[in-house]
Amino acid sequence: MRYRLSHRKRARLLLMQRYFAIDMSASRFARNTLVFSLFGLTPVLLAYVALTPNFGAILLGGGAPLSRFLRQVVTNGLPVVFLLNYVSFFLFAWIVAKPGKSYSLRLVLLIDLPVRVFGFVALHAAIYVLSADWFGSFGGSRTTALLVVAPTLVRSALFENVSGVYLYATLVSALPLYVTAIDSSDRLGQLAKVLPGRSGTVLFALVLFVFSVLALTGFSASLAWWWRD
Repeated sequence: MRYRLSHRKRARLLLMQRYFAIDMSASRFARNTLVFSLFGLTPVLLAYVALTPNFGAILLGGGAPLSRFLRQVVTNGLPVVFLLNYVSFFLFAWIVAKPGKSYSLRLVLLIDLPVRVFGFVALHAAIYVLSADWFGSFGGSRTTALLVVAPTLVRSALFENVSGVYLYATLVSALPLYVTAIDSSDRLGQLAKVLPGRSGTVLFALVLFVFSVLALTGFSASLAWWWRD
């Protein structure tokens, strides 16, 4: 017998549906995505600044370091986070609008995860090249800009650079999408009930997100190895 969302779970979804629905205007959907992207980005960014030795003091000094950092966040981080979140929130809205369908988890595996991995790399590559052209970053060299993408993203999973901030800021869209997809799944939905409350569903959702992070790291490492040779 097909597993269906309980009334309580449907009630929880109504809150997110207020902000993300497939019948919503594109401008409103984009505005809400931007707000949630900033909500997801800000605390992770503050954590990165706090955890990086002396970085906060450097930024408080103002001047060129602060302006370059803010430019990097606005021109690189925010577009990446926004676009990836937009895809995930759209898939979330699609799943919620069609609760009787059985393809929810397949949407995550076949669309969201590839977009998170390949999109994250592609967007960084495009923005790095544009930064080289517009701001003279990477010595103004497009080639250098492309060559540093993969090594940079390999370290992002460990929160060793600001790209890690952008990576984990997308959790704000991954969590509601993955939780909803798991709830809609026959097997995973039932398996999640083994743990009390919502802990099983949230745990499985976090596992999916960690899998996407590992996939990104592996893909970036492969690119770094390929370009090095």
